[in-house]
Amino acid sequence: MAQTATSSSSPANANDNWKATLRPPPRDSRPQTEDVTATKGTEFEDMFLRRELLMGIFEAGFERPSPIQEEAIPIALTHRDILARAKNGTGKTAAFVIPSLQQVDVSKPKIQALLLVPTRELALQTSQVCKILGKHMGVQVMVTTGGTTLKDDILRLSESVHVLVGTPGRILDLAGKNVADLSECPVFVMDEADKLLSPEFTPVMEQLLSFLPKERQVMLFSATFPMIVKDFKDKYMNKPYEINLMDELTLRGVTQYYAYVEERQKVHCLNTLFSKLQINQSIIFCNSTNRVELLAKKVTELGYSCFYSHAKMLQSHRNRVFHDFRNGVCRNLVCSDLLTRGIDIQAVNVVINFDLPKSSETYLHRIGRSGRFGHLGLAINLVTYEDRFNLYKIEQELGTEIQPIPQVIDKGLYVAPGLGVEEQQQQAQQQAQQQARALAQQRQQQVQQAAGVAGPARPPQQQQQQGQIVYQSNGQPPARQNGTSRGGTPNPNPYRGTPVPAAQSARS
Repeated sequence: MAQTATSSSSPANANDNWKATLRPPPRDSRPQTEDVTATKGTEFEDMFLRRELLMGIFEAGFERPSPIQEEAIPIALTHRDILARAKNGTGKTAAFVIPSLQQVDVSKPKIQALLLVPTRELALQTSQVCKILGKHMGVQVMVTTGGTTLKDDILRLSESVHVLVGTPGRILDLAGKNVADLSECPVFVMDEADKLLSPEFTPVMEQLLSFLPKERQVMLFSATFPMIVKDFKDKYMNKPYEINLMDELTLRGVTQYYAYVEERQKVHCLNTLFSKLQINQSIIFCNSTNRVELLAKKVTELGYSCFYSHAKMLQSHRNRVFHDFRNGVCRNLVCSDLLTRGIDIQAVNVVINFDLPKSSETYLHRIGRSGRFGHLGLAINLVTYEDRFNLYKIEQELGTEIQPIPQVIDKGLYVAPGLGVEEQQQQAQQQAQQQARALAQQRQQQVQQAAGVAGPARPPQQQQQQGQIVYQSNGQPPARQNGTSRGGTPNPNPYRGTPVPAAQSARS
């Protein structure tokens, strides 16, 4: 590694003057659990990372590595294959993005890192992490997923791309058409690897590997690893370094309860929860797309701001919902299992399983949407008579105990202590403004560098999606008013439901 490192890859503590020019977001004062604090004391500066990459890391709000980052990054930098298992919301994305960016040679106009994810929303989020962390490196990141036009991707690949992020089907399509050249791509990463190695994806993954060079680094990251992963490891990985930080499966900061109800009482129970809980943002899961839309309509009729999202929606509409919910336009999101994997929205402190999932694996990923990066969260399950055995099975398989819901839930279990709501909103606004300015400066620099070169036109929706701040390791929740944008103006959304009178919406 010392031979390939440039002069900017020397230990950063040799010269700390560069830190004075950074503009990190306000420090997050919320307490964190041992899921992210139980480290050995390694710092990012100790990892011999490029100065430009360190600048992006600190400006993104990262202070020190989480346990999975501390374990995975140094090993990944030795180009060894990795099989890593860690809890949801503990920093797995940065654990593979940072070493992938470190190994990119920006002077070489070739795809040098391929990052695969199972869903389109996760692809957009992961690409934004790459852009934020690598903004001082001049690295070119491209995201490609199904549901978008192939023409734009072909035009974009005619230019320089260093890191390609996407879903397997679209990338295989581009590679099969000889549009995406993966012949010199030494880094191959699979996030949510258990999903990518499910029967629906496995043939695609095997075909994709045939386009990569034989001398490649394969890294698999997930919270759950079924037996099918072992088959892939034995066939395609070279003596991988195995990391397992799953001494327990569920996040320590997430408190779990169940409410025993009849099916017809579920909406009334949900209404009661809304009125009693101090919800910053919540995600409500249903088991079918039809129930998602019906419940979203009911929630809106009750007077609470609500979006919905599921796999049968147009991709542009899914992007809009995802973008607006992340930016705090709306307090509640009803969705299917589309958003169970990897989606990182720091402001979500409550997850409600309106329908109990059928598998413990899905349950684990669902509740992992709250309590992100060691913070506090609440998971509430509405359980019917038919669900009783399934609830017991989930408890046994995950080795956890789901308590019956008490009359009063202690706010200290899921609401960050210390700051009041107004102070939290003020800090969040400052943080969002700083991040927005940083991305605007990055875009301006890219435009100046590409002066005189006409790039491919992107659809307005895609431009908006790429311009957002979608990931921070130590972020505060976005400032919001329920159902309105920061300026107080209602933000129209085709998946928001029917309008609610002002007096009625005040209840939320």
